[in-house]
Amino acid sequence: MTTHCPHCQKKLQLSPKIEDGLKALSTGKSLRINCPQCSGAILLNASMLKTPQTSTKTTNSPMPCPTNQQVMPPPPPDLSGLNDNVFEGKTIIEDIPKVLILIPDSPSCRLITEAMETLGYQASFVQSAEDAMEKMQFINYASVILHSHYEGSPLENGVFHQFMHAMSMNKRRYIFYILIGPEFHTLYGLEALACSANLVVSDKDLPQLAIILRTAIPQYEEMFRAIMQEMSVLGR
Repeated sequence: MTTHCPHCQKKLQLSPKIEDGLKALSTGKSLRINCPQCSGAILLNASMLKTPQTSTKTTNSPMPCPTNQQVMPPPPPDLSGLNDNVFEGKTIIEDIPKVLILIPDSPSCRLITEAMETLGYQASFVQSAEDAMEKMQFINYASVILHSHYEGSPLENGVFHQFMHAMSMNKRRYIFYILIGPEFHTLYGLEALACSANLVVSDKDLPQLAIILRTAIPQYEEMFRAIMQEMSVLGR
């Protein structure tokens, strides 16, 4: 069985052991390996054994939107597979990324800190939104996590969220901004986009935060790696 690395396009010949592992996976489960050439994460599933990996494009004609009928957004993603994902390989950290966490001291804060440290991040905390904005003038954070109740006011009125919303894209595009709160639907990309964030996570899913991030961050990097590299070359 052969596949290609989505990051460097290297052709990979998967061993019979990996094929046997894929055959043993149940529906919805996935297997993660690292590319031997670029160390990028590659997610495999059992369906790859049945169909060849060819890229096809299907053009669908847009459906007409009835007049005066409200367009409903797609539903939040199905999270039933979070407990079933299999992760293999080691993570190589060349430079320790930093994460700024804005959440009151609580069991949730400890869950977030443990998840980020498991992924190799160095956690940093502040006493107020003003302190956070000041630190961000001098420190480059790879990720920022804000709880929607941190400032005690609605998120859209929060000083720090407005600060992130108005940040220059020269800096903002390199920060993985995560919003956490009881009102969010975990991994719901449309909701994150509406809030000018990269990821939203519900409070009830915080025990699975490490798995959630291992799903979301590689997807984000794969989607935007090319444009971010180009912007870096152009000095933007």
